[in-house]
Amino acid sequence: MTTLLVLVGVVAAIFFAGLALRLANPLPPIAPRSLSSAITDTADTRLGRALADVEAAHPGLSGILPLADPREAFAARVVLIRAADRAIDLQYYIWRGDISGTLLFEELRRAADRGVRVRLLLDDNGTGGIDGMIAALDTHPMIEVRLFNPFTIRRPKPLGYFTDFLRLNRRMHNKSLTADAQATIIGGRNIGDEYFGASTTALFADLDVMATGAIVPEMAADFDRYWSSGSAYPARAIVPAVGADQLLAIAEAAACTMRDPLAVAYHQSVIDSVITPALAGGRLPYEWVKVAMVSDDPAKALGRVRRHAMVVDRLVKIIGASRHTLGLVSAYFVPTKSGARFFAQMARSGVKVTILTNALNATDVAMVHAGYAKYRHRLLKAEVVLWELKGEARTDLKLVAPGSKGGGVGTVFRASGSSLHAKTFSSDRDRLYVGSFNFDPRSVELNTELGFLIESKALAGRLQSMLDTDLATGAYRVVLAPGGRRLNWIEQGDGGTIIHKREPRTGPLQRAIIVALSLLPIEWLL
Repeated sequence: MTTLLVLVGVVAAIFFAGLALRLANPLPPIAPRSLSSAITDTADTRLGRALADVEAAHPGLSGILPLADPREAFAARVVLIRAADRAIDLQYYIWRGDISGTLLFEELRRAADRGVRVRLLLDDNGTGGIDGMIAALDTHPMIEVRLFNPFTIRRPKPLGYFTDFLRLNRRMHNKSLTADAQATIIGGRNIGDEYFGASTTALFADLDVMATGAIVPEMAADFDRYWSSGSAYPARAIVPAVGADQLLAIAEAAACTMRDPLAVAYHQSVIDSVITPALAGGRLPYEWVKVAMVSDDPAKALGRVRRHAMVVDRLVKIIGASRHTLGLVSAYFVPTKSGARFFAQMARSGVKVTILTNALNATDVAMVHAGYAKYRHRLLKAEVVLWELKGEARTDLKLVAPGSKGGGVGTVFRASGSSLHAKTFSSDRDRLYVGSFNFDPRSVELNTELGFLIESKALAGRLQSMLDTDLATGAYRVVLAPGGRRLNWIEQGDGGTIIHKREPRTGPLQRAIIVALSLLPIEWLL
């Protein structure tokens, strides 16, 4: 009884302390906010002129170019920022204050200095440690920064979850960069060194696409929807103010960063990128196809959107319409009971379902792996094909863009000591999805998501072929052991076939933690 009373007292103390902090740090009024919308009369810009002839030759279609090589993905963002004449709109879930984040902040500052309007919308969960840079950018007359679903307690920021969990647990997971309403980049990458091949520790194998043509005005309008939403707060109302002179600190930080050999390599990647001259001359090897945007209503972050209006509803319909093959790549794959049943029914109906996710020794979120692991038996019994990317993978898994010569912009996952971060799928070798949506409860219910559905036999077929033929050296094939009660992981290496009877390259404690986590009632958070 004494222990119970102590526990109740501790819980009560935490609750009232959190309530007091919440009352002391309320959300400020969202107004006044400036009114702005996408600038779309941009035919006379450099990008508009460069793309005019090729777009006119493909009316109603969109040009799609996969960006898989991480440095090419970084270079593409720099190239679009430098090419913009009138407007740049960006929204990101994470923006780090590391090499890539600092250099891109400096590119935005320079664009603003030459008269380009910059609107930057950042999910506030991913802005740790960059309040000063955000505040400095926001002082520029041509830059406005807004924070999506902000934390009012800035230090220590995670304390906000104790005071306002239900609100702060909903996030904007979208990632996009649009220049002059002429070209856009969307996909799985946030802004940080691990996403662009510059980290000396963790690296993420990921996929974006650059798009031009008919889909770009839709993307510009969707950004406006988020920019004016009820969760987008002016940064100046949230972060401590700084003087306009602090803009120079960003330039100084970028100059300091350029002393790092990795930053020099970044800079060289922009110079050497095939994208740089090809974009200016309208010669990039786009595939011109029909593209549809799928995007959650930003009101989802306020809990005001019904299930049938969410991205997941659209994606499930596309996936469920598959008749022959489904190839799914999801870094954080937590199918839940209903999802496991859905994929199992597809497999039993004759659809070849192949899924690639992270192995335990590759994932950066062990809790998510625990949410996935308990469904493997059910999926395998239905003859779903499961692959798990190795944490020590030393292979290139390729999706080659039409007209490219391979490598560079043609590689879909450059996995080298990587954790998978891509979110994509191929349906019947006809349609390809690329975006931010993970097949997990968080993407379904809590986070807003964004992606493109691309009608391309070439790209969708290449992803499916990769999953069918190119995974053996870079991933483990998960199968049922004889008897069907346990799992085996099949690895192909230089020495031949190795069969692992436990999660490969993990220790007993690591595996025990996964088992313990899988028993907790936390799936809805994953």
